[in-house]
Amino acid sequence: MALYLLFESPFGYALFHAYGMDEIAQDTQAVRDSTVDFNRFCQVVKLTAFSPSSSAIDGLNQCNAVSEGIMTDGLRNFLELNLPKVKEGKKAKFCVGVSEPKVGSHISEVTKIPCQSNEFVLELLRGVRLHFAKFIKDWMPTDLEKRFGSQLQLGLGHSDSRAKVKSNVNQVDIMVIQAIFSLDTLDKDIKSFSMIVRKWYGYHFPELVKIVNDNYLYAKIAKFVENKSYLSETHILALADIVGDEDKAKDIVEAAKASMGRDISPIDLINVQQFAQRVINLSEHRKKLYDYLVTMMNDIAPNLTYLIGEVIGARLICRAGSLSNLAKCPASTLQILGAEKALFRALKTGGNTPKYGLIFHSSFIRRASGR
Repeated sequence: MALYLLFESPFGYALFHAYGMDEIAQDTQAVRDSTVDFNRFCQVVKLTAFSPSSSAIDGLNQCNAVSEGIMTDGLRNFLELNLPKVKEGKKAKFCVGVSEPKVGSHISEVTKIPCQSNEFVLELLRGVRLHFAKFIKDWMPTDLEKRFGSQLQLGLGHSDSRAKVKSNVNQVDIMVIQAIFSLDTLDKDIKSFSMIVRKWYGYHFPELVKIVNDNYLYAKIAKFVENKSYLSETHILALADIVGDEDKAKDIVEAAKASMGRDISPIDLINVQQFAQRVINLSEHRKKLYDYLVTMMNDIAPNLTYLIGEVIGARLICRAGSLSNLAKCPASTLQILGAEKALFRALKTGGNTPKYGLIFHSSFIRRASGR
């Protein structure tokens, strides 16, 4: 079966005829060597047709269409004009190798021209891309090289990249998904480091755990107090600024005076201070990230945020994959979203299936009366 190669570039569309290469040897070094050397490569790959672009913008649009899997009218006319004709009801004795499988599927669907995209075809197209300027040297109009100078090609490359990475309003929920992932990771890290600080500093000041329950405040107090032996009434105001309660600050000072904890060495105190600072930094970063999540959720899903809250709404979007997928979920799926493991375990063991998933944590569900 004859193999043709479709190569698209800002210069235009080019059609190559590849022959003399056995596809069985596609992984051999000989094939790769033949694509590097132009003299050897041009013996097995011949340029059969070339359609130059009318302008730089037209070339960019044609390349963008191919990368998106769209066959333009210009590409269809080019293929139908230069490929062998296939009689109706007969099977084509050739196929077209393309770099983008999506555009190959579109070509096959519309024109019934068989297309393929595999490692062998991609290897040949790499050689075509490498020697393309030499192939079209005799085919290119005299003014085309001036219109597509190196600076213009660079500008087209920038425009193509800019179009591919530009912000997509339909995918802003990706930021919410990443934010909720980061929030969960920060919660785990804060909890782990806080446990280390509590256990380590608890040997020196065990009474502080019963007075201060919040991990962030505990870390700030541990960093401020350091050695409890030096804590006195002069530190009450500073402690009150940290905990926000003067009575609790007095309790901390009184507990330090009658503490049963052992003395702490300077090296242990340094390590405790470092871990406490890490907890403080992570907690402050978590607060900023949570504020960002609240802002994003109110922007992209205000109704969902009002009904179920920012965090649970973000978790639902994350579990569904996107806001669009979440909107398409039926009520039965939405009800158990987040409880998939329990559902499959119940189906496997024959037990009771879960009634709720992530939405169970919503205040609306908790306040609902049983029927």
